[in-house]
Amino acid sequence: MTHLSVAPASRTATGTGAPAPLSASHRGGARRLPPRVALYVLASVTVTFLAASSAPTPLYAVYQAEWGFTPITTTVVFGVYAVAVLLGLLTLGKLSDHVGRRPVLLVALAAQAASMVVFATAEGVPALLVARVVQGLSTGAALGAIGAGMMDIDRPRGTITNAVVPGIGTATGALVSGLVVQFLPAPTHLIYLALLGVFVLQAVAVALIAETVTRKPGAAASLVPEIALPRTVRRPVLVATPVLFAVWALAGLYGSLGPSLARQLTGSTSVVFGGLSLFVLAGVAALSVLALRHAAARTVMLTGIVALIAGVAVTLASIRGASATGFFLGTAVAGIGFGSGFQGGIRTVLPLAKPHESSGVLSLLFVVSYLGMGVPAVAAGFLVVHAGGLTATAEEYGAAVIALAAVALAGLLRGGPGRGARRGELLGGNT
Repeated sequence: MTHLSVAPASRTATGTGAPAPLSASHRGGARRLPPRVALYVLASVTVTFLAASSAPTPLYAVYQAEWGFTPITTTVVFGVYAVAVLLGLLTLGKLSDHVGRRPVLLVALAAQAASMVVFATAEGVPALLVARVVQGLSTGAALGAIGAGMMDIDRPRGTITNAVVPGIGTATGALVSGLVVQFLPAPTHLIYLALLGVFVLQAVAVALIAETVTRKPGAAASLVPEIALPRTVRRPVLVATPVLFAVWALAGLYGSLGPSLARQLTGSTSVVFGGLSLFVLAGVAALSVLALRHAAARTVMLTGIVALIAGVAVTLASIRGASATGFFLGTAVAGIGFGSGFQGGIRTVLPLAKPHESSGVLSLLFVVSYLGMGVPAVAAGFLVVHAGGLTATAEEYGAAVIALAAVALAGLLRGGPGRGARRGELLGGNT
């Protein structure tokens, strides 16, 4: 699923754009990858992790046909992943500051590889749930280490890469998985085995990256989640929370029920369409983050809210009118809302927090975002089965997203937060 990364600034980074000091092991003469190559390796790991997270999306219809489960089960499998990522971010996100980037990434890659084996050999829903939990925890742990590692190596390039590559990974994973399932044999095995091979290669590359932090005590204490709401950011959080919840709720809808909606509107049984809707949403979100990277936080937030309302409105009208073209057009506009709304919300709040409060505030925003991605999706699965079907549920879901965005818009227009974040002060949530 989509993860528009907000990486914590590394404690070892210089803050000047220069690479962080090399660790003792690197100074000792071990042969390591050049910094720019290392940056590309870390970016590729983010892409692959998030591609793997969206790879099951086109396959849900295949699993449902083979094992006979309902849309409720589909959304539960999706929601479990969201909760696992959140737990991984909150508990393991800062671990690499103490034990090093490479050890955390190597363990995370091993866990991802194991989850691919479970996916490839799954014979029922319990195996899917196990795979999604392992996948989510390892993704949450890795995103913190990767984000900080890229900032250690090259702060300007790392900042841009942190903001853009998660959307690229989610988009390509959904589409490539659909193409593999549609046109190649062994649809429930091949995509996972291919990703397994990529993870093995990336583990070798990560082992050759220079460590950018020196081990220090406090690893156990870093596992305790730090969540805070200081008085100085309470009003900005009240404005940002509805839009953060709304954009991730929309991502949850596309990640769980989007394939069913796309196939219903196109009248096609092709699983490619199942991945295409998520590809459009996540791909446009990544492009919007890049396009608005120098805009003021208030501008980004306002753009995201307006695009979210407009995009979801077009999407709902298209669902009611059974227009596949309108559905994908609305999805593209909503993608602008997703990327801009999330980044704008983070950039509206985080600059107002004091340095020692930033981690706790960021964790709070993550909780809001990932609960938005997981909980409404599970509720939507229940409604599809017990309260009106797919179309009615999508309309109610979309109306709720618009209502939340409207609440955020009202708060922003009343002179709410956003003016304190200076132009260019943040990109992708990185201070």
